[in-house]
Amino acid sequence: MDYRFLKMSKKGRVYIVRMNRPRERNALSAGLIKELIEVTDQIRGDLSSSVVILYGQEEFFSAGADLKDPKRSRTGPVSAQRRILLERGPRMCQVWQDLPQVTFAALEGFCLGGAVSLAMSCDFRIMSEKAFIRIPEIDLGMNYSWGSLPRLVNLVGPAKAKQWVIFADKKVESSEAWQAGFAQWLVPAGKSLEKALELAEIIAEKPQAPVMMTKQTINAITAAPQFITHMDADQYALTVMSEDYKEGVEAFLQKRKPVFNKTLPE
Repeated sequence: MDYRFLKMSKKGRVYIVRMNRPRERNALSAGLIKELIEVTDQIRGDLSSSVVILYGQEEFFSAGADLKDPKRSRTGPVSAQRRILLERGPRMCQVWQDLPQVTFAALEGFCLGGAVSLAMSCDFRIMSEKAFIRIPEIDLGMNYSWGSLPRLVNLVGPAKAKQWVIFADKKVESSEAWQAGFAQWLVPAGKSLEKALELAEIIAEKPQAPVMMTKQTINAITAAPQFITHMDADQYALTVMSEDYKEGVEAFLQKRKPVFNKTLPE
């Protein structure tokens, strides 16, 4: 299958999936999200594969959700059609989590917002020393959705999760992410893909049935809190109708500090 926004290659039993919107810093547009969903169908059906590596560019992983995408739904009532559109991001994360193959996210440079959600949907994360994550959703006037909060809490615990999401202007450098448990390996700059390939070869030599069963069982054990994620789309739909969301996005696009309403309605 040919993809517009992805590049795919296979080395033995290992797939490498590269996001390929370099001019847009791999921002997650509707088109890229669609292909990230579709590629999992192709990979899932390939019984000769054991491992999948998700990669961005040498300078960055992804800038997160594409706020400039004309297909991005920002306004309007909470309708059935709108809810379906808003479920694409959560679905992308879920299908990556549900792949039977072992998955690695190899991170160079920045990984922001929805891209952090995607990386957390993989089994393991490898970060270069110059990589960092940031979760800016609150500063854009929205909630952190896509089923991300349960995954983040599972990885780093509730206090760190609150810290990283609420203090949205703070970069989480690779060393902190590694110490907190978000990343499992920390490597020199430019070496994340190389490390992922090294680890993938180790997994590819193992008996695949028990590896896949172990992944499936651990995912089932840790997925219990995700029953709350049905609220994600509705919370997002409500927040994007707010004046704070409008101000947050406009400030982001204009490269200025947003001025939010500090009081709640009585």
